[in-house]
Amino acid sequence: MSANTWTIAAARDALRKGEISATDLTMSCLTAIDAGDALGAFVHKTPEIALEQARAADARIKAGDAPAMCGIPLGIKDLFCTKGVPSQAASNILRGFRPEYESTVTTKLFDAGAVMLGKLNMDEFAMGSSNETSCYGNAVNPWKVDGRTLTPGGSSGGSAAAVAADLCLAATGTDTGGSIRQPAAFTGIVGIKPTYGRVSRWGIVAFASSLDQAGPMTKSVRDAAIFLQAMSGHDPKDSTSADLPVPDFEAALTGDIRGKKIGLPREYRMDGMPAEIEKLWSDGAAMLKDAGAEIVDISLPHTKYALPAYYVIAPAEASSNLARYDGVRYGHRATLSAGDGITEMYEKTRAEGFGKEVQRRVMIGTYVLSAGFYDAYYNRARKVRALIKRDFEQVFAAGVDAILTPATPSAAFGLGEMSSADPIEMYLNDVFTVTVNLAGLPGVAVPVGLDKQGLPLGLQLIGRPWEEGALLNHAYVLERAAGFVAKPQKWW
Repeated sequence: MSANTWTIAAARDALRKGEISATDLTMSCLTAIDAGDALGAFVHKTPEIALEQARAADARIKAGDAPAMCGIPLGIKDLFCTKGVPSQAASNILRGFRPEYESTVTTKLFDAGAVMLGKLNMDEFAMGSSNETSCYGNAVNPWKVDGRTLTPGGSSGGSAAAVAADLCLAATGTDTGGSIRQPAAFTGIVGIKPTYGRVSRWGIVAFASSLDQAGPMTKSVRDAAIFLQAMSGHDPKDSTSADLPVPDFEAALTGDIRGKKIGLPREYRMDGMPAEIEKLWSDGAAMLKDAGAEIVDISLPHTKYALPAYYVIAPAEASSNLARYDGVRYGHRATLSAGDGITEMYEKTRAEGFGKEVQRRVMIGTYVLSAGFYDAYYNRARKVRALIKRDFEQVFAAGVDAILTPATPSAAFGLGEMSSADPIEMYLNDVFTVTVNLAGLPGVAVPVGLDKQGLPLGLQLIGRPWEEGALLNHAYVLERAAGFVAKPQKWW
């Protein structure tokens, strides 16, 4: 079994015992990455940096001073600024941008001895659910059916594809409306979006600042716990970062959920939900019940307003955040004609640099923030958001420990199948995930089974704020009960 297929936990133990060096482990991943170009997952490879970091990790392990992530080869989503390495957010407007600084998350990971293999594909500025809006081209799901090329989900599509195809041991992702959990479910891996404020957003290219959260995408729940611990912690550079101690998430994986209350929200039973998703959900509830949990029906009455509220708030914040990409300080600048002034430079640069989906969301966002419509749209959406948050607070106050829902409305769909004339079709992919971002809660996607075509399906668990340890323990029980070990057939 090649070392690139290992989990973080297995690699950590092998590194400690001297059964493999971080350099050999890294080489195993670099070889897999070069053989996996057809997946479009890695868009900027950094083998020199990786081998240098691996050698440093080997020295630390030898000296007996090695945190859990020391020597672990990772992929980094192209949204994280990495010093001296292209960080483009998969957009042409940031072509050529090499930051002079390191994001807080990557700083924490490198301080812990982790190894960066390269930067990963994603939807442009994290806007998308299928990784089809990237300036690098599509990322491709390693799972295939009848020769169809499938989406790995989005926006963290490159991260999901790389982890599922064993190009790296784990990857960073970001989640604004489901961008960690949906691709994790589509590719049969684990992805956790932590509580808003648990992980610093500093040095991560912003999409919607009140919703964005970074988190790990891994091959197992235990790996998610180990990785999340290394990413988490207070950061004075991020005003929304919580000044709370980071618990030992791995130690929370006791596998004991006896007496815990799991809520099933009736509003998540959508019209036209595929029978397979419905069955997966009830199977998941039965697994948790068998482990000693109590299953209760709950109501989250404002769920039906979540998607419209999200697609007002997120574009509004995006329109504000993306105003800084104007061709003046960094990134792409349009070639100007004689007589063009600063306004023409802004217009041409943004028209050339932003893709269609980003342009669409910037225009929606600018519209809902404009003088005549601010109250009708943006303020109303903020009120709805407060009601969605209150729904969850009331359920948790009534003693519910975690909430079980589907992660996605379907298995992975074919590339090109959803990018029809109607963008709303694509937005419906976020139906089960956006509530968690609007309420700032932690949510985790766990692979639980395969559909009739043989594609992975995942379930989502939603936890109480700041209780990622308890949430991961529920996910750990579900993972063990489901026993999901399927891997994609290698075709790349």
